Amino acid sequence: MRALQRPQVSQLVGWFGGGVLAAGLLGAMGIPAIAQDAIPNEVRPAAQNTGRLSVAAADQLVEEASAAIASQNYPQAIQKLQEARELYNQLSTYYQELAAMFVGVDGRANTSNRRKALETAQRRDQATYQLALLYRTQNRPAEAVPLFMEILRSQQPTRDLGQRAYQQLFEMGFVDEPYNN
Repeated sequence: MRALQRPQVSQLVGWFGGGVLAAGLLGAMGIPAIAQDAIPNEVRPAAQNTGRLSVAAADQLVEEASAAIASQNYPQAIQKLQEARELYNQLSTYYQELAAMFVGVDGRANTSNRRKALETAQRRDQATYQLALLYRTQNRPAEAVPLFMEILRSQQPTRDLGQRAYQQLFEMGFVDEPYNN
């Protein structure tokens, strides 16, 4: 049977945050508590922009999808765009929830998280549009139409991406009337 390895203090602080809760949890585990100020900025979770649950990770998936499209590996491109959409959507939802938690508590935190929610939702919709176009070029309208509709629900037909989604529906023959803004 393997002996359990103790996590390093920097890992625990990253998991628990650097505040009083972390100090108490670390102390309860027999690890001496350290002041938050003693933790370098590069190990604080807010300073990290890598990892699976990040905008950078979702952006990387979109880049990988673009490379797959360029090499005509459409199944891989579809997979990468689906993963990116899911990750952007998850991030947007988390930022929306965080923004709601700070309504009336901290205006800056509320505004910052609302802005991040909108940015990630926009990126999700752009990835969705790319995926829908890919399905359309593959002559798979049953997959493309629901995605264009999703974009329209999110963006509305008055915004650029919504207009482009509606135009695709028109070109596919799904709708009869063009949208003239």
